[in-house]
Amino acid sequence: MRFVDEYRAPEQVMQLIEHLRERAALLPYTAERPLRIMEVCGGHTHAIFKFGLDQLLPENVEFIHGPGCPVCVLPMGRIDSCVEIASHPEVIFCTFGDAMRVPGKQGSLLQAKARGADVRIVYSPMDALKLAQDNPTRKVVFFGLGFETTMPTTAITLQQAKQRDVRNFYFFCQHITLIPTLRSLLEQPDNGIDAFLAPGHVSMVIGTEAYQFIAADFNRPLVVAGFEPLDLLQGVVMLVEQKIAALSQVENQYRRVVPDAGNMLAQQAIADVFCVNGDSEWRGLGVIESSGVHLTPEYQRFDAEAHFRPAPQQVYDDPRARCGEVLTGRCKPHQCPLFGKTCNPETAFGALMVSSEGACAAWYQYRQQECEV
Repeated sequence: MRFVDEYRAPEQVMQLIEHLRERAALLPYTAERPLRIMEVCGGHTHAIFKFGLDQLLPENVEFIHGPGCPVCVLPMGRIDSCVEIASHPEVIFCTFGDAMRVPGKQGSLLQAKARGADVRIVYSPMDALKLAQDNPTRKVVFFGLGFETTMPTTAITLQQAKQRDVRNFYFFCQHITLIPTLRSLLEQPDNGIDAFLAPGHVSMVIGTEAYQFIAADFNRPLVVAGFEPLDLLQGVVMLVEQKIAALSQVENQYRRVVPDAGNMLAQQAIADVFCVNGDSEWRGLGVIESSGVHLTPEYQRFDAEAHFRPAPQQVYDDPRARCGEVLTGRCKPHQCPLFGKTCNPETAFGALMVSSEGACAAWYQYRQQECEV
């Protein structure tokens, strides 16, 4: 296959579904207790709902949605720190669009912009660096967030800022890492996860070897999969085949993009700029050990928090919201009492409803007619 459309061909999708149903009949799982496959990628979640793949699965196979959207796990306190920094009159605060509407206790960045803060959407950290060079009398802060997928571009931007000796450019770090999060999920008792579909874009950077502990230590199969319907369905078939054979292995469905060793140049850039060993708070999940990053000493002068010193914020989620349960696959979005009422895309209560890759936003867009809201 050479073109994206070929990975969406309805005839091939239905052929693969029929094959999946035949193979799933051999599984020791039932409709009451299905094989629960967790996708840990917001792109996967969105594709599953967009193409209705969850509705095509055999009744004894089920998708559950994991913490694969970095915007969705942004703690409210971190947003409040961003709002505080953005409120400085000399600051141009730059962020990706998905983060604009994430609510904190003090409001969102979009609301801060409405109050007069200079908050701008950028599509790359290099855009923020150019703003800093074009506005030497202002302090430009880039809100860096995301998994290992976006860390290399942030790292390369900071390398460029250092090389060009840009003195008015700062970085607010909210990058997080995937592997400690998967370990944390599996260490929870009664997690109910039988298998994983791993994200293609993160794996493109870190490779497939990083997932081996899931098979070796936790006896769960994992398949790295792409983002088109045939990619995802083939990944499910591969997991089903492993379960039939009583195997737990790491397999790579997305070989056209993901090398087993990952992207060595990207890994080198990350290692140069970031120390990947700090604890980090995840919204709805609490603090996850070794899942955060911070700047190496050579790049400390770009640290926005060290420069602006925002007041530490510890904000607790409203107990009515079930964000943490949705993020760990323990409930479906529509089972949250706030879904579609207090929490909707226009007035999002939780970050899962803000990002286009959030499970709640995807469910609201593609499954709302099935829910009583």
